[in-house]
Amino acid sequence: MISVEEALSRLLSLAAPMESENIPLRGSSERVLAKDIIATTDQPPFATSAMDGYAVAISKVVPGNRFTVIGEAAAGHVFTGELGDNNAVRIFTGAPVPDGTKRIIIQEDVDRSDNEIILRNKLDKSNYVRPAGGDFQAGHKVYSGKKLKPADIALLASMNNAYVEVSKRPIIALISTGDELVSPGEPLGEGQIVASNAYGLTALFENNGAIVRLLPITQDNITSLKAAFELCKGANLIVTIGGASVGEHDLVYEAAIDKGLKQSFYKVSMRPGKPLMAGRLGNIPVVGLPGNPVSAIVCGHLFIVPMIKSMLGLSSVLPKTFETVLLNDLAENGKRKHYCRATLSAEGLYVAERQDSSLLTILSAANALAIREPNAPPARKGDKIMYIPI
Repeated sequence: MISVEEALSRLLSLAAPMESENIPLRGSSERVLAKDIIATTDQPPFATSAMDGYAVAISKVVPGNRFTVIGEAAAGHVFTGELGDNNAVRIFTGAPVPDGTKRIIIQEDVDRSDNEIILRNKLDKSNYVRPAGGDFQAGHKVYSGKKLKPADIALLASMNNAYVEVSKRPIIALISTGDELVSPGEPLGEGQIVASNAYGLTALFENNGAIVRLLPITQDNITSLKAAFELCKGANLIVTIGGASVGEHDLVYEAAIDKGLKQSFYKVSMRPGKPLMAGRLGNIPVVGLPGNPVSAIVCGHLFIVPMIKSMLGLSSVLPKTFETVLLNDLAENGKRKHYCRATLSAEGLYVAERQDSSLLTILSAANALAIREPNAPPARKGDKIMYIPI
């Protein structure tokens, strides 16, 4: 068996970066930027007014000053006249400020009569002029490796980009194996169970940027498994669920070897998730996840999601760990690293009492995985503990 860290390192070495594609900005939400974008102009490209009011050519004003209003500037409409010291231009938020403007006097600070304004007694001290390039200047760079959120898309739009270069989404072929499995909604025969893992993993992988091809359930025989691998052509990653252990009916490894698999590793010193297999089938990485529901989804979080992030070119791919206070006592840990289902709250982390790898109800209620190192001594309420949010 290898460590979790070694397994993750080997898996990431299998995950080749995806090619890029040029797509409309409109459809780029949650996509990963594959090429740096550099601004070619300033933003704003000219000085603008931050408030509705009056533009004047002097920076120091006093109550009682009078100005003659000689024109108007609105967003998209420029006042091109000459602004003298005793003049004012009616101006609106976002409008280009007239040449020579030193200050915007907000409309609440003036009394107007026809074309004359008089300043009131209490004057706002801000000048309310937004300088050209106050947001960003030509040469500002948005770096690749960033997942685009709404604010990023707004920024790229303001940089005048109608299209962006993003990483293609990796296609994952997902194979459930087992004679006992039926799809959700189908009647259960004797000894059969619903194939839940594939649906949870599909949601997990798609939420992290992949495209999932959910293949038909594969039976526990070499012919069926080989046929499933044939259906994976065109995928960037093959993930199997179940059948990768050492039982007489666990035939995924044998079928994959027959198809030309070059194995990277088998078995990881962890729980849940010990029977994890990985390798490469031609140019396509293959990961065999355990069949137990919790094991499969925990391994999905710890291993497959980082692979997806690496393939997308994200700058940060490893699971992030945090420290908090333990809310209940824990017994000593065994030889394998243990990722315990837990619930994080403002008070700290409560580790579920039942940790059987078949219990989806416990996983559904959890929002974190408490990390217990191999051979860790008993932990007490109030101790510090590391965890991974899920």
